[in-house]
Amino acid sequence: MLKFTRMKRRWHLPLGANSSNWRSHKSLSSAIEVESSIALRALVLAMVIIGVVATDIAAETQLSLWAVPLSVAGSSWSYYSCRDRNIPVKFCIAIGMLIALGAFFGRMVGQLNDTRLVLAELLIQLQVLHSFDMPRRKDLGYSIVIGLILIGVAATLSQTLAFAPALLFFLGAAIPTLVLDYRSRLGLKYVQDKQKQGKGKKILSALPSYALLFSLIVGLGLAIFAVLPRLPGYQLQTFPVSSPIEIQGDFTGRKIVNPGYVRQGKNGDGGENGENVTGQGESGEPGKVDNNFYYGFNSEINQNLRGEMKPKVVMRVRSQAAGFWRVLAFDQYTGKGWKVSRNDEVKRLKRPPWSYQTVLKLPLFTGKSKDIVQTYTMVSDLPNLIPAMSYPKKLYFPTEVIAVDKEGGLRSPVGLSEGLTYTVVSEVPYRDRTLLRKASSKYPQDIKDYYLQVPEAIAAKVKQQTEEILANYNQQQVAKSEKNLDSTYEQVLYLAQYLKQNYSLPQNPLDLPHIEKEEDLVETFLFKQKGGYPDHFSTVLTIMLRSIGIPARLVAGFAPGQFNPFTGMYVVRNTDAYAMTEVYFPKYGWFAFDPIPNHPLIPPSIEETQTFSVLRQFWQWVAGWLPSPVTGLLNYVFGNLFGLIVGAISWFFGLFAQGWFGTIAGLAVATTTAFCGWLGWEQWKNWRYRLALKKLPPMESIYQQMLRWTSNQGLGKHPSQTPLEYANSSIEHHTPHIAEVINEICQAYVKWRYGGQGVDFKQLQKKWQAATKAHQFKSTKS
Repeated sequence: MLKFTRMKRRWHLPLGANSSNWRSHKSLSSAIEVESSIALRALVLAMVIIGVVATDIAAETQLSLWAVPLSVAGSSWSYYSCRDRNIPVKFCIAIGMLIALGAFFGRMVGQLNDTRLVLAELLIQLQVLHSFDMPRRKDLGYSIVIGLILIGVAATLSQTLAFAPALLFFLGAAIPTLVLDYRSRLGLKYVQDKQKQGKGKKILSALPSYALLFSLIVGLGLAIFAVLPRLPGYQLQTFPVSSPIEIQGDFTGRKIVNPGYVRQGKNGDGGENGENVTGQGESGEPGKVDNNFYYGFNSEINQNLRGEMKPKVVMRVRSQAAGFWRVLAFDQYTGKGWKVSRNDEVKRLKRPPWSYQTVLKLPLFTGKSKDIVQTYTMVSDLPNLIPAMSYPKKLYFPTEVIAVDKEGGLRSPVGLSEGLTYTVVSEVPYRDRTLLRKASSKYPQDIKDYYLQVPEAIAAKVKQQTEEILANYNQQQVAKSEKNLDSTYEQVLYLAQYLKQNYSLPQNPLDLPHIEKEEDLVETFLFKQKGGYPDHFSTVLTIMLRSIGIPARLVAGFAPGQFNPFTGMYVVRNTDAYAMTEVYFPKYGWFAFDPIPNHPLIPPSIEETQTFSVLRQFWQWVAGWLPSPVTGLLNYVFGNLFGLIVGAISWFFGLFAQGWFGTIAGLAVATTTAFCGWLGWEQWKNWRYRLALKKLPPMESIYQQMLRWTSNQGLGKHPSQTPLEYANSSIEHHTPHIAEVINEICQAYVKWRYGGQGVDFKQLQKKWQAATKAHQFKSTKS
């Protein structure tokens, strides 16, 4: 009875008031849960708005036109009614969410291959509805997560740096949001009524710290981004593709539409059955290059055109490796250009209506190859020719039917219009120089029938010139007692390099004269003009190789373009389009060679690894500003370092390809590495902790040791507790001896820290060590 009376006095509760006080305490606890901070609510709203706007920027939509005003209205309503029950509003929100879910399933049916934007729209709709009922801090936390998800979706959709400012604004809003949220969790008030006059000064004084933290996060993020390994992406086999496109009329695949070719003032096309329109008149007649469209994308091309294109971005490519975005190839030389001789033998392929995937038949070749996934997004209109890396085997395209020509080029029923997106999976062969040097010179009959054609009028003259070039080189090698050109591969390399070094590009593209009607492009290039346009170099190399019995063809496409390390996209312009020479090697297939001056002799293709591609791009930029000796030294050091890292990564993943034993060994290596890493990290933390303790005053050091020990026991000090409050609470959780020592340390710490009194810290250190050793002994014994 006495105990019960003391309880009444302690809580000041009359016996008859239990029920009413229970209700008042319940309402009080509900009121405590309500988040009343206007600053926190405003910052959370800002994060959501930035997420919505970022999605609009990345996906080029207009969701923010309705989502932002409704979110502001909902957040305002939620703040003013946060202490009400709002049953009708919650009922309406539930109905709205069901409607949004139904609309989501309806939209998703048409976007099964890429549901990112559809999911983002659903999330924005749910957030708008959710904004009308956010009384608690937990509800604001949901909105923070939604804003973060929207920023993530925008990052995956973005193809330009226009997304970067939104990301910086989001970070700028996120930092103070997290600070205010943390203070709210601790129950701290930001500005008391008596301190409101100093609010502005407090904000201004916090700005330098905020700016420093913001800069550190941005700098650290960029550093991590630069060194982050780029492991092969596209692990999921659902690739980005535009919405389905319905085609009108019959698609034969023989027609190529290139606005760069005109006839009688109208847009030209490749015609049917090889009846082509080239240049501005008949085949090979003098003409002018179109300002926007590359002349080489047609079933017949005229290389007697003069002029140059105005640079503009035509597409963006996300690829696992840099490559030549191949468009089409030509087999028949016309004297002033090229022609696809078997244009009427195009094969149509139709995919099933329920799948975007079209499976393409690959030619037979041996040697190591690698699947490379590329996603193309059109920025400007292009002809109905589908760029892809060599040997495409799967195409994800919005039309149900496509066509494949005899040279491996892909054709679409419609032009590649702005905004169109498709994905290609190519099986790209590795360029093994050792194997290609051993390739046979016995060619199949179908290869000899189409890829050795040379006009009779120039065949003997070009052959004699080519053989003289090779013979002169071999004589020089014999004189030096060195190896001569004894393989097709070495001969092709030398001839390509010879053209680069001994023939030139015109300083002004308009200064190059047209080829006369009775002249031949190759003959004029070699013996009269001693040079020509970039594509002329490739034409000359192709005919020179054919003249000595090496099968070759002209291939047109795009260079990789400019790589953007922040978006991971290759930005391709119309001026990146050019033609190269492809050479056939029995059993190994076609390989390209680039004889154009200022171009690499071997065009970009797959490498063993692209893991640190961004870091490589950054280093190439930095190396351009350094002296050559410094660059060479750093290349040697970092080259060996990253070589070891990449070699170790390759060796580790190679274990899993060696059967069950390799898998077990790989798991054992991973476990051992993880354990050693954890052990090293723990030792590093302990070393840093001991180093930090040495820098502290003795009393502060003892106090921090005590706090760390109790925290490891699971009974750490809450940030809002004072040392004396913590000492009082420790009586309930520790043994009397430990609690007594904790109380002494806390009392001494308060006297030393706030009272400036001296303490016998050595005696406290002995007591604390004795108490922890006794506790450890008891724990071990039990």
